Amino acid sequence: MQDRAGVRISTRAFVQSALILLALMLVAGVLTLAVPAGSYTRVESQGRLVIDPDSYRTISRPDYPIWRWLTAPIEVLAGPDGLTIITIVVFLLFVGISFAVLDASGILRAALVRVVAALGGRKYALLLVVSLFFMLLGAFFGILEEVVPLVPLVIALSYSLGWDSLVGLGMSILATNVGFSAALTNPFTIGIAQRLAGLPLFSGAWLRLPIFLVFYAVFSVFLVRYARRVERDPQSSPVYSEDEPRRSRAAGFDAGSAQRPMGRAMAWFLVLLALILAVLVSAPFVPALTDYSLPLVGLLFLLAGLGAGFLSGAGGRAVWQAAGQGMAGIAPAIPLILMAASVKHIVSQGAVIDTILHGAAQSFAGVGPLAAALGIYALTLLIEFFVGSASAKAFLLMPILLPLADLIGVTRQVTVLAYCFGDGFSNLAYPTNPVLLISLGLTVVSYPKWIRWTAKLWLWILLLSIGFLALAVALGYGPF
Repeated sequence: MQDRAGVRISTRAFVQSALILLALMLVAGVLTLAVPAGSYTRVESQGRLVIDPDSYRTISRPDYPIWRWLTAPIEVLAGPDGLTIITIVVFLLFVGISFAVLDASGILRAALVRVVAALGGRKYALLLVVSLFFMLLGAFFGILEEVVPLVPLVIALSYSLGWDSLVGLGMSILATNVGFSAALTNPFTIGIAQRLAGLPLFSGAWLRLPIFLVFYAVFSVFLVRYARRVERDPQSSPVYSEDEPRRSRAAGFDAGSAQRPMGRAMAWFLVLLALILAVLVSAPFVPALTDYSLPLVGLLFLLAGLGAGFLSGAGGRAVWQAAGQGMAGIAPAIPLILMAASVKHIVSQGAVIDTILHGAAQSFAGVGPLAAALGIYALTLLIEFFVGSASAKAFLLMPILLPLADLIGVTRQVTVLAYCFGDGFSNLAYPTNPVLLISLGLTVVSYPKWIRWTAKLWLWILLLSIGFLALAVALGYGPF
């Protein structure tokens, strides 16, 4: 097994996010002193609490001392959202452990090698299938950082087929990011946001599936056209001169660690994967399963990863070491989640959250649902530049966006979709994202060349995102 499983958040990225969230906590605290306290009446409608839009009133300011602003990340665990937060944190730990073991034991690499072997010399079919393989990893499982160790492998494959490192990046990390964003059951975006919204877990897939297929088609056209151009004229590649020394050293696609038999390990993983998919598909329709689907999926992920690791022949000590590394890799997200959740906790304890919602609703009074949905999308794009963690950002934004959406007539499902679009696609566009910087650092591609190469794709993705949000608003995308 490799020395280190998975990819950990860098110290710089963690400190940057923590400082930004601390600043937002302090801003939230100042708002409890500067904004009048107010309250809406919550009423039960179809089994969920919603705001009565005509019930806002000012109230007396509660006694909320300044020192509690800093203890809010701990207090939030004992608050009304505490159980949800704990459930999601445990889920993230289980998923992080599972994919660290899959990564370190070579199972993901072996699956990729089998895909390549099955397609033989059909190079453009191979490009499409490998890209789909990585897109599905992002769309179903929310994998992004875990794919980074596979980037050099796919770039070597790209060289062996006569393409360049940009095609290799496109087939691997870029495809994963597009799938992560056009998510089907991404637990880090769809799962957490829907849990916070009170929506049936992974509901609304009837629209997300065609969205995924359209984005796959657009991405495939983008990548195939570029690959054909490089094949016809290798010097047209923006990284032609930088690639040459590495291309000459590349002896072709290296199957490497995939030589160890993986049949039993992959069979175990596929069986558990089938169980996971069964839970995901049935959860929106089985009320008894809905409340427990997230922890159940997390437990199945954990069993899938650990079982496959042991069956791969990697050895028990190596599997547990990888599990520990996976837990350590996901651990920095926990304080970020608590800090993000504490922003809502502070304004709630200061009784100003409803005043903020009332003011925002008044601002949106003359704006239609589509403009409001696009505003949610734009806000998420803005926050993404500063806070890269999808789970932390969900806890930061969704508690404010969801009741606001209720007030201005945007369904919660549309709000979740707008959040997922804003959170995901910009991951590999913003220079503040550590996954992008690490991936480029494994190649000869500089950030300016990367952004020039992907600019047209991002434009198409932006236009499609707006179009799909308009469609979702027009359809009343729900169930609510």
